[in-house]
Amino acid sequence: MPDLPEHQHKQLKALERLAHRMDRAFRIPVIGLRVGWDSIAGLVPGIGDVLALLPAGYILYSGYRLGASPRVLARMAANSGIDALIGAVPVLGDLFDAAWKSNTRNTALLRRHLEEKGNRGEPLPKRLGRRKFSSLTAPRELRYSPAFAAPPDRRQHQPQLRQHPLGRAFPQ
Repeated sequence: MPDLPEHQHKQLKALERLAHRMDRAFRIPVIGLRVGWDSIAGLVPGIGDVLALLPAGYILYSGYRLGASPRVLARMAANSGIDALIGAVPVLGDLFDAAWKSNTRNTALLRRHLEEKGNRGEPLPKRLGRRKFSSLTAPRELRYSPAFAAPPDRRQHQPQLRQHPLGRAFPQ
């Protein structure tokens, strides 16, 4: 895991603690499902879902202050929006709210973005050593390398042939 600046690391830890309280603070004994204050507040019709949006908005605002890209902020807002819209449905929304865990998703998105942003100056082999590797999760730079390119046309590998005056071929 890359070293983040101290202020970003502290802020991310605080956001992850908040997300844990909102999404996974309590364990339901029989089922084993973890729920948080977000799911509990969602049981109160109307006001519970609005109250659950306050910590989600704080996580989104903190992501903006930490320098998240507009694309990451849009994904975070979409996660919170899906949680709010479907969570507003009386019974189904509460079940969805217990499973979706948008705050945890948002802090994970933010952490991944900040770590990748911090890694941009590192050489490629060092970045590859930090993560699991497959052709599906290869970094952008490696996808454009010749190893991942489509197989070249076979004619490119054959040496250029010049025609012999008697009709025989010989390499140039």
